[in-house]
Amino acid sequence: MALPLSILDLAYIREGGTASDSLAASVALAQRAEELGYRRVWYAEHHNMRYIASSATSVVIAHVAAHTRTIRLGSGGVMLPNHSPLTIAEQFGTLETLHPGRIDLGLGRAPGSDQQTMRALRRTPTSSDAFPQDVLELQGYLTGESRIPGVHAIPGKGTNVPLYILGSSLFGAQLAAALGLPYAFASHFAPDALEEAVALYRREFKPSPQLDRPYVMAALSVIAADTTEEAREQQLAALRLRVHNFLAAGRPYDEQEADMLLASPAGRQIGRMTKYFAVGDPAEAAAYVAEFAEHAQADELIVSLASPDAKASIRSAELLAEAHGLSA
Repeated sequence: MALPLSILDLAYIREGGTASDSLAASVALAQRAEELGYRRVWYAEHHNMRYIASSATSVVIAHVAAHTRTIRLGSGGVMLPNHSPLTIAEQFGTLETLHPGRIDLGLGRAPGSDQQTMRALRRTPTSSDAFPQDVLELQGYLTGESRIPGVHAIPGKGTNVPLYILGSSLFGAQLAAALGLPYAFASHFAPDALEEAVALYRREFKPSPQLDRPYVMAALSVIAADTTEEAREQQLAALRLRVHNFLAAGRPYDEQEADMLLASPAGRQIGRMTKYFAVGDPAEAAAYVAEFAEHAQADELIVSLASPDAKASIRSAELLAEAHGLSA
C-alpha cells in the first residue's frame, strides 16, 4: 500500500480573489481529495493575515464536512493558547457529533499571528507556558474524564476526538512522546529540526489509550504539473508571492520587486523555509515525495499544495495521487 497522503489547505485568498472564493476552493479541493484517496485535509489557524481565510478553523471544518462524505477533516492546527480548552472541546465535540469518525484535532502552541494581534486575542507572551496542561485538560473533556470537577464539554464528553501535537521544534516532539500522541512536524516551513525531532519522538514515545506506537506525520510543499517546466514556473510564481506577502504586504504586487526581494538576505531566508519542496512532472514529484518520506521516517505525509492558482492546486493533487499510487 502507498504511504498515506493528506493535504494541508491554507485557504489562500489569492490575488484578485475574496475570502468567499477561497472557501469555495477549499470545498472543491476537499471533494476532489476525497475522490482521489487522500486520507485527510487539515486547516490552520492564522489571524490578521490578509491572504489566509482559515482563522475560524472549526467553522471552516464544519462547512467543508457538510459538503463531503468520508474524508477526515481537522485542524493543522488550532493554536490552543488562544482559546480555553473547554471551548475547543465543545467545538470539536460538536463537529464529531455531527460528522462521526471524521474529525481530527491538531494542536499547536504558537500565536498564529504577530504581537499586536496576539494582544487583540487577549493572549499574553506567557500563554504558551501552559500548553502541556491545556492539552491534558482538553483531552479530559473529550474522553469524559474531566480534570476540573463538575465541568464537562457538551457536546464533547466521550467523543474521544483524536489529538495530534503539531510542532517545528523539539518541544512538540517531547510532549507528543510523553503523552503518547501522534506528532506532526511542520517541515513545509520550518525544516531545520525535522530529523532530530522525529528521532527524539520515536525514542521517547510512551504508549497511551489513543496510540500504542509512534506515528509521525511530516509536511512538505508540492507542485506537480504536466511538465517540469510548468511546475517550475508555478514554483517561481509561488515563491514570488510568498516573499511579497512576508516582506511587502499591503503594497501592490509587482514581479520585478518580488524578484529583488527574493534575492535579498531576507528573501533567501524565506526561500530556505521551503527546503522540502516536491516540484516537477508527476514522476518527479512522486519520486521526491517517496525520498522525503524515507528521510523523515514518516508514517504519513501531509502536503501543502503550493500552486498559486486554485485549479492548478487541484491538478497538482490529481497528478500526485496517481503517480504515488493512491486509491479511493
